[in-house]
Amino acid sequence: MKEADLDEQYARFPEIKRAEVQKFVDWIHAQPHISAHFSEGEALHFFHACKYSMEVAKQVLDTNLTARTHLDDFFVNLDIESNELKRAMKTVSVVPLPGTTPEGYRVIVGKLSDLTASNFNYADVMKLYCMIFDFWMYEDGIQPGHVIVIDLKGCSLGHVARIGLLQMKKFLYYLQEAAAIKLIGFHFINIVPFMDKIMALMTPFMKKELTSILYMHSDLNEFFKFVPQKMLPKDYGGPLEETSVAKELYYQKLMDNRKQMLEFEKRHQVNEKLRPGKPKNASDLFGIEGNFKKLDID
Repeated sequence: MKEADLDEQYARFPEIKRAEVQKFVDWIHAQPHISAHFSEGEALHFFHACKYSMEVAKQVLDTNLTARTHLDDFFVNLDIESNELKRAMKTVSVVPLPGTTPEGYRVIVGKLSDLTASNFNYADVMKLYCMIFDFWMYEDGIQPGHVIVIDLKGCSLGHVARIGLLQMKKFLYYLQEAAAIKLIGFHFINIVPFMDKIMALMTPFMKKELTSILYMHSDLNEFFKFVPQKMLPKDYGGPLEETSVAKELYYQKLMDNRKQMLEFEKRHQVNEKLRPGKPKNASDLFGIEGNFKKLDID
């Protein structure tokens, strides 16, 4: 697990002043409830995603680490050898693609590999997805933007029935409020006749910023206008190895770096006992009645 080269990243984004990022790092290390091992490279992701605003980056970082601490479903017990994650690896293919779109955006594709609905556990699958995204970003460094692609081929109503409303809410909260990425597009491909049921789970928790970049494609040719076919796997008529093969290579990376991912988990959680002011809990993030709340950053 090798962190992306800092000098190379600053060279690609000359508008980012390293001295400003260092001030941000100094602030992070001054926070008693945040790990002292949080790196400059990790801080750079937040500074970049927040359009170089120091104050916004501080808030998003604290929200991110607080969410990771209290969202047990997705961010706690990141042991790739656990039975839950082993099952998730058999159930879905999650593949970051090599190359970029013409605009320089990086793309990640997720799809079912086991179509048996009873084997699908949404929380475990999303935990695996987040682990892969974290590993990918750690090694890949900051990018002009990211595109998420969800392939619904083989999805049934049985799968949808296994998605908990609260779990969906938590994930979309994290994606919109706390993820250190510039999300450029969220694409559903091979959409299903019951797409309205899936949207009914998502829509209550989506802000206009997310709905504005949400695309649904029944025709892959339309999708190729956003993600060129030449950068896709053979599943989609592209030249790359099939997702079933590519996923095994990426999952092996997680297994090879099991200890590092467990350390990554600890480094990305807060110690609420040491937080200045009042400790926070899950209800501070999501609200007891289900309404989202912004974190109050002291």
